[in-house]
Amino acid sequence: MTQPDSGSAQAAGRSKGIGYIELMLTIALVALLGAIGVPSYNSYKKRMAITQAITDIKLIEQALARYEVQSEQGGLPASLDALGSAVVNDPWGNPYQYLNMAGANRGQMRKDRNLVPINSDFDLYSMGPDGRSVGPLTAAMSRDDIVRAGNGTFVGTAADYVP
Repeated sequence: MTQPDSGSAQAAGRSKGIGYIELMLTIALVALLGAIGVPSYNSYKKRMAITQAITDIKLIEQALARYEVQSEQGGLPASLDALGSAVVNDPWGNPYQYLNMAGANRGQMRKDRNLVPINSDFDLYSMGPDGRSVGPLTAAMSRDDIVRAGNGTFVGTAADYVP
């Protein structure tokens, strides 16, 4: 008569469920993946919002150029309302900011680190994720703004603009 193999009986008993250590390892692995994944996803969302704002500014810039060509006076509008549906809010839900330089005073203009206006035709920008901004691009509130500078030769974050 053969006796049952006690080793195989123990192995069969262990395979019936998940042990405490396996469960803790699984939870630790999921937590580690979350700790890596969530910041990466947030960084991706931030980059996509900035890219969307840059794209919107370029589209509004094109709409302003069409308006200038098609207008009877041959000039830029006083506000973005004249463009109608071409204007949307920025990715953070704030309206895009616009200033026609014709007739604007120097205090209203966006300025670089040397306090020189960054555009001579019009200012167009998003106030960025914080929704706050001031004239000089070097100010802390303006560093996250998405700006059009150099009369359209640069569109990007104020922190990246170098005159």
